[in-house]
Amino acid sequence: MKVVVGMSGGVDSSVAALLLKEEGHEVTGVSMTIWDREYPASSVKRHACFGPDELEDIREAKCVCDIIGIPFYSLSCAGQYRDIVLAYFREEYLSGRTPNPCIKCNHLIKFGILPDSVKKAKIDFEVFATGHYAKVEYDMNKKRYILKKAKDKKKDQSYFLYRLSQNQFSKVVFPLGNYSKDEVKDIARKKGLPVYDKTESQDFFCGDYSELLNVKQKDGNIVDKDGKVLGKHKGIWNYTLGQRRRLRISSSRPYYVIKLNKKRNEVVVGFEDDTYSSSLVARDVNWVSIGGLSGEMKVMAKIRSSQAGSDAIIKFIEEDKVYIKFNNSQKSISPGQSVVFYDSDIVVGGGIIHG
Repeated sequence: MKVVVGMSGGVDSSVAALLLKEEGHEVTGVSMTIWDREYPASSVKRHACFGPDELEDIREAKCVCDIIGIPFYSLSCAGQYRDIVLAYFREEYLSGRTPNPCIKCNHLIKFGILPDSVKKAKIDFEVFATGHYAKVEYDMNKKRYILKKAKDKKKDQSYFLYRLSQNQFSKVVFPLGNYSKDEVKDIARKKGLPVYDKTESQDFFCGDYSELLNVKQKDGNIVDKDGKVLGKHKGIWNYTLGQRRRLRISSSRPYYVIKLNKKRNEVVVGFEDDTYSSSLVARDVNWVSIGGLSGEMKVMAKIRSSQAGSDAIIKFIEEDKVYIKFNNSQKSISPGQSVVFYDSDIVVGGGIIHG
C-alpha cells in the first residue's frame, strides 16, 4: 500500500513512518511549513507547532527519512494556515471565547489541505498516516468508521481528532494506536533515530499570544457578578475562564475569571464556587460513531483534553446542537473549547461549547 506520512520532526511521526516501512508499505514522508514571517518572534520559545524554528524540525524529519530509506517532501501550507487557523484563533480570542487551534488544524489543515497539497504535487498515495495516538476502525454493523482511544491513555489524542469526517477517517492510518509512548521512544532509540529523546511540542505557539492577535490595547473594567468595579484590564483577550493569576485585585479570597463580556468590554470575576457548572450547550456537533441523536444518551464527556472525563447525559436540541448535563459539576466550562463524548473508548462525537 502507498502511504504518505505527515512528518513533524518528532519521535512519534518518525516511528509511525518506520513501522509502516517495516510492514512492507511504500512510504513517503511529507512535512508542511506553516510559519508566517509576517509575525514577530520576540517571545517565541522552542518546541511549538507554530514557530520560526520549523526549518530545524523539517531538517530532522528529512534526516529520519534518509535513515529509514524513504523519500521526503516539504510542502508550504503557510497561507492556508494563516487564513484558517490563525484567523480563527484571533477571532475567537477577540470575541471573549477560548479557541482550540489544534482541533481546527487537524480537521482542516493536517487532514485536509496537507493531503490535498500532496495530491497536487503529484505524489501518489492511498492513505495518509500520522503519529497521533488514536485508533480508527470500520464497524461493519454501523457501516461507519469508528475513532477510539489509544492504548496509552495518558497520550491519547482522540479528543483532538473528533471533528474529522467519515471521508477523512476512511483515508487515515494511526500506526501508534497500540503502542505506549515509552515503547515508541524505545523503538526509535534501538533503530538509531536521532529524535528518540527530542522534547515534545507542548502547545501550538509558545510565545506571547498578543503577537498573533495584533490588536491595540483596549482598556476596560474588571467587575464582580453585581457589576461592581474591582479593577482595570487592557483587553479581554488577555484572560481565560478560570484564570486566577494576574488579576491584581486585593481580596481576602482569591478571585477567578467567570465570564468575558465583549459587548461591555468587561472581565467578570467571582469566587471559586462561581467557576463550577453542571451543564452546557454544544453547537456545531460532529458525530463519529453514530449518524445523529434524536433523544438522549449516556456518555462520558470531556471539556478539555487533559481531563479524565465525567459521566453525563446528552440531549438532542436540534440537528447540530445538544444539551449536556453532567453528574458532577465541572470547573471553568469555556465557550469556544470543545466537549467530546465517549462511550467507553469509542468517540461518539463532540461539539463546540456555546455556554
